[in-house]
Parts: sequence; C-alpha cells; structure tokens
Amino acid sequence: MHAVETNPSVTRVDAWAVNSAHCQAHYRIVAEAEPDVLCRVLNYFALQFLTPQQVTVNREQDLLSIDIVMDGLSWHRAQVIGEKIRNLISVCSLDIWPADCARPEAVVAIAQ
Repeated sequence: MHAVETNPSVTRVDAWAVNSAHCQAHYRIVAEAEPDVLCRVLNYFALQFLTPQQVTVNREQDLLSIDIVMDGLSWHRAQVIGEKIRNLISVCSLDIWPADCARPEAVVAIAQ
C-alpha cells in the first residue's frame, strides 16, 4: 500500500463575510437514527472544504445525538450551514452556539 502525502487544506473564502473573524462553532443535532444521516450532515462541511475538529455521536433508541465542533469559519457561514442541516428531513432539532460560550440550556438555566 502506498503512503499518500496530503497537503494542508486551504480554507474556502467566505464571500458573504469577508471581514468577519473566524470562530469555533458547536452544533448539537438530534436526528432520526438512519444509516445515512451522519454522512448527510457531515457532507455540508465537506462541501465547504471543512473538517470538523470533533464529532461525537450517541444513539438512544430511534434518535442520534450528534455534537460537532468546527473551527475556521465565520459565524455567518456557521449559521448558514446550520440552516441547511436543519432542513434535512431526518433532523429533529439543531442548536448552534460559539464553542467558547456555555451551551444554550446552561445559559437559560443561569438566567432563570
């Protein structure tokens, strides 16, 4: 088997938010536990030449809980990708927040 030499990936320029700083986004997705749902979710990042920093998947009965940490994209692009994922028929819910902040549930609990 031959070793394949890879070049570091070049991040795609965000034409809608050229002057925006890059952030680290955390996605929390709940989807139906179908064999292809993880590939369909991750494909939205692959189409933008983005590789997640971390992906965690847990199956509980008929649902998948998918946590994705992604860096190297503007907050606008993170939200656009989130909306595309949310529109997948198998996705029940999606939350997105900057990874350096507390989870949305934690923020709500602290506020109450």
